[in-house]
Amino acid sequence: MLALPSRAETNLRFEVGIKKGLATAPQNGRLLVVLSRNESDELWPTLDDPGTNTPFVLARDVTNFIAGATGVLDGKSIAFPIANLSQLPAGDYFVQALLSVNEDLRSPDAPGNFYSAARKTRLDPALGGKEVLELSRQIPAEKLPRDAKLVKFIKIPSPLLSQFYGRPIYLRAGIILPRDFAREPHRKYPLWVRIGGWGARYTSVNKLMGDESEFRANWLADKTPRMILLQLDGAGPLGDPYQVNSANNGPYGDAITQELIPYVEKMFRGIGKPRARTLSGLSTGGWVSLALQIFYPDYFNGTWTFCPDPVDFRAFELVNIYEDDNAYVNQFGNERPSDRTVLGDVRLTMRREVRMENILGAGDSWTMSGKQWGTWNATFGPRGADDRPSVLWDPQTGIINHTVAEQWKKYDLRLVLEKNWATLGPKLQGKLHISVGDADNYFLNNAVHLLDQFLSQADPPFRGRIIYGPGKGHAWMDITTSQMMREMEAATGGPRGN
Repeated sequence: MLALPSRAETNLRFEVGIKKGLATAPQNGRLLVVLSRNESDELWPTLDDPGTNTPFVLARDVTNFIAGATGVLDGKSIAFPIANLSQLPAGDYFVQALLSVNEDLRSPDAPGNFYSAARKTRLDPALGGKEVLELSRQIPAEKLPRDAKLVKFIKIPSPLLSQFYGRPIYLRAGIILPRDFAREPHRKYPLWVRIGGWGARYTSVNKLMGDESEFRANWLADKTPRMILLQLDGAGPLGDPYQVNSANNGPYGDAITQELIPYVEKMFRGIGKPRARTLSGLSTGGWVSLALQIFYPDYFNGTWTFCPDPVDFRAFELVNIYEDDNAYVNQFGNERPSDRTVLGDVRLTMRREVRMENILGAGDSWTMSGKQWGTWNATFGPRGADDRPSVLWDPQTGIINHTVAEQWKKYDLRLVLEKNWATLGPKLQGKLHISVGDADNYFLNNAVHLLDQFLSQADPPFRGRIIYGPGKGHAWMDITTSQMMREMEAATGGPRGN
C-alpha cells in the first residue's frame, strides 16, 4: 500500500513561471500564490483583509526571474493564515499567482506587477501533487485620470526624492477647484491640504466629486467658503509615506512643502502664504495633518485632525514601545487585540495582522509589506545596515528592540511637543483641532488622551481643542465638513482679489 506523506511533510507544490515575451528583463520581487474558496477573476485584491475572509497565501522572494525560470512554493514557504501548506484543508480552490515587482508603489495592484489567470483546482496536502501556474498578464502602466472642469490631477518629478532614491520619483495629487474658479481669473484662493486614511490615493477626489456625493453638493453650494483642495497621495516605495521626512521614505515632508504645494499654488492661483494654508486628515491622515503642522509650524495655519494614528508611542495602539517587552502579548500573558468593535469584541490580534504582513513583505518581514504596520515601521524607524527599515519587533515572536524604539522618539508627536513647547507653543496657538471616538476601533483614543494630558496644562496655553465622542468608533468627527471649512475660512481670511 502506498504510504502518504504526513501533513507536516506535504509533497504539494506550486510551480510558477512567466510567459515568454511578457517581461523585457529579469524581474526581482515578491512571488505569491493565493488560494481562495471564492470564485473571482482576480484574487489578489483580497490580500488587504487579514480577517475571517482572508484567502490562504504562500510567498517567497525571487530574483532574476525570467521566462524559463520556475518559482516553487511548497511546505517550506511562509504561509498565512495556516502555519504551513501541510495544514491547508483539502477541497476545491481558485488559485492565482502574483509577482509584485513595482519598487515605487508597494502594493499588489501596482502597475507593472504580473499575475496569472485564476483557475479552479482540487488540492489535498495529504495526496500532494504539482500545480503549474503561468504569469501571463501584467497590470497596465499608470495613467492619470482624466481631468474635469473642477477636478484636476498632477504628477510631477521630485528632485528631492529622486536624489534620495537614486531614480526618478514622482509626486501625485488630486485637485478640486472652487466653484467659480474659471469665472474669476484674478482671484486667488487659500489652500486646504487634505490627507485620507491609510493608503488613500490622490484619485479619491473623483469620489468626493461624484454626481451623488454629499461633498459635491456642499462644495458647490452658495454659502460654501471658496478654497483649493489638494489631496495628497498615500502611496510610495514602502507603502503610505506619511508625508514626513524619514530615514527610510526620504524627505517627503520637504518635497510636499518645497515642491508640491508651491507648484499647486502657482498653477491654480493659490494665495501662497502660510496664513492661507490649512490641513485636515482622518486616521493616517489625522496623524499626517498633525505632524505636518508640528514639523512645519510656520508653513501652515491650522490642522483639523480626526482619529489620528498613535500620537504618543506609550500607546502605540495597545503597546508601550518604550516599556513593554513584547508587542503581541500583554503583561497578563494574553494576545493583544489590534481591532475591536465599539462594544469591545475583538476582531483581530496584532500577531495575526503582522503575520499577514510578513507574507507580503520581502524577507518574510512585515517591515517591507507596504501595509499598515510596515508603513509605521518604515516611517518612524531608523534604516538598517541592509538598507531596509530596522525592525521594531521580531516578526515571529513580537519581542521589542528597545534600541530601535528609542529612535522612534522623533516621531512621537506628544514627546516632540513636550520637549519643544517653548518654541512650538507660540507658533501653534489656536492651530490644533483634534477629535477622536472614545471607543476607537484601533484604540487610538488612548494616545490622544496622553497628548491631552500635556496640552491641557501646557504653558503657554495651546488654545486649540480636543474633543472626544463617547461610545464612538473610528472615523468619528466632531464637526461636519461644512463647519470645518467655515473654520478654515475664518483662519485664512478666504479668497483674495476680484
